[in-house]
Amino acid sequence: MTQDLIARAQAWLAEDPDSETREELAKLIESADAEELAARFSGTLQFGTAGLRGELGAGPMRMNRSVVIRAAAGLAAYLKAKGQGDGLVVIGYDARYKSADFARDTAAVMVGAGLRATVLPRPLPTPVLAYAIRHLGAVAGVEVTASHNPPRDNGYKVYLGDGSQIVPPADAEIAAEIDAVVSLNDVPRPESGWEVLGDEVLDAYLARTDAVLTPGSPRTANVVYTAMHGVGKDVLLAAFARAGFPEPVLVAEQAEPDPAFPTVAFPNPEEPGAMDLAFATARRADPDIVIANDPDADRCAAAVKDRDGEWRMLRGDEVGALLAAHLVTKGVSGVFAESIVSSSLLGRIAEAAGLGYEETLTGFKWIARVDGLRYGYEEALGYCVDPEGVRDKDGITAALLVAELASVLKEQGRTVLDLLDDLALAHGLHATDQLSVRVEDLTVISDAMARLREQPPTALAGLAVTKAEDLTEGTEALPPTDGLRYYLEGARVIVRPSGTEPKLKCYLEVVVPVGSADNLDAARARGAELLACIKKDLAAAAGI
Repeated sequence: MTQDLIARAQAWLAEDPDSETREELAKLIESADAEELAARFSGTLQFGTAGLRGELGAGPMRMNRSVVIRAAAGLAAYLKAKGQGDGLVVIGYDARYKSADFARDTAAVMVGAGLRATVLPRPLPTPVLAYAIRHLGAVAGVEVTASHNPPRDNGYKVYLGDGSQIVPPADAEIAAEIDAVVSLNDVPRPESGWEVLGDEVLDAYLARTDAVLTPGSPRTANVVYTAMHGVGKDVLLAAFARAGFPEPVLVAEQAEPDPAFPTVAFPNPEEPGAMDLAFATARRADPDIVIANDPDADRCAAAVKDRDGEWRMLRGDEVGALLAAHLVTKGVSGVFAESIVSSSLLGRIAEAAGLGYEETLTGFKWIARVDGLRYGYEEALGYCVDPEGVRDKDGITAALLVAELASVLKEQGRTVLDLLDDLALAHGLHATDQLSVRVEDLTVISDAMARLREQPPTALAGLAVTKAEDLTEGTEALPPTDGLRYYLEGARVIVRPSGTEPKLKCYLEVVVPVGSADNLDAARARGAELLACIKKDLAAAAGI
């Protein structure tokens, strides 16, 4: 073990304000654990357009109070450089380990730098923070959350005064200010001076949630709801009560915040097994629909009883199309937008309704910036249904809109599945799937991307690749990003590294003409067959 590594660890230890991580690091130094020390001191967590996210622990490659204080100091310096040194920064946090500490440290740094700071009263959904930024006239907002990551993680998400997440070049400029922080001793952190809000901002957010519903619309859907051990329950129940829906039946085992997430391997409704308890509750309660939030309640999942009587999750693209169709029937105007990895069905729905349509890079930081946005969604269960209130994905208002749609269909004697059939008949069956590979070694991802660039596939599932795009070069409509896009005859594939997790993600879509209702089952079978074949061929081409 090099003396340089030991020296860096000891210097970090000397400044660490947290007794837990100090003790952890002291033991690593004492035991001379070269491998673990190198993993923690081999660099720093990179501040990007998702802010920070990583595993909790001591050292610059982990999420801890020292890293957060530096990040807050960098953000404060950035705001001052932009002439906003007397502005307000509003701070929210979830119920994960250390979230409240990170929020308090951020408030102290802001006040120490001469800004004003206010902190939400308790762990609350991320969309409440996104709403509060514009409601309070803040120059920036910080949400301490790792969303749906594993229990050992936490994160730090930054918004600017327009209420949407940072995009380039702000991320690089903030990162440069973070790098310029030499020592924590240079960062003033007073013991007081910030405001802890009462419930007035939450009350204003809840009053705003009514805006997504049509006055006098049916509110009869019975819902089973899981908060996935996160912070969504109280706010969702309050929103449903205000709107006049029946009180949702809670998945009791997952209703209260718990940073250990004891009933799920990954607290993400998309992960295998995460919805098992919700489905068990649904088999007892027999609701019209099941709704789930992720732990910080900015995402919304929905599940329905299939025609064979079994409960199944709707894909994010299915909910995205359903909400779009529902909004069209409400007579909305404006632009529908989605990220490039989401289903092209949204564009067809918008075109048929005479509405504007835009594709963006992945992430709501891009979707929220679309001019004239009325509705935006991303296949990873993110929906922005009230952009005037929250310029980000919002799992609470999306849940209200899902419940309204289920109520309307219930009154018509129809189901969500019937509406999906209608969309397939009108626009073709759009079937989507994902090939997602979680890795321990990040070189697996870079090697796969390199292999695809060097030897791009010419056909997948017997479908010829008609166009291949390397998105690092950007397009007329999109800024550069690390991704590959392939157009095939009746299909589309996008490959990209995840921005928030150690995953390689491949997004697959096939479009199968239907013709008549009699052909729906055959079209679904053909779609499933093509997706399976594309997945197999793409995995082989990428070497994963």
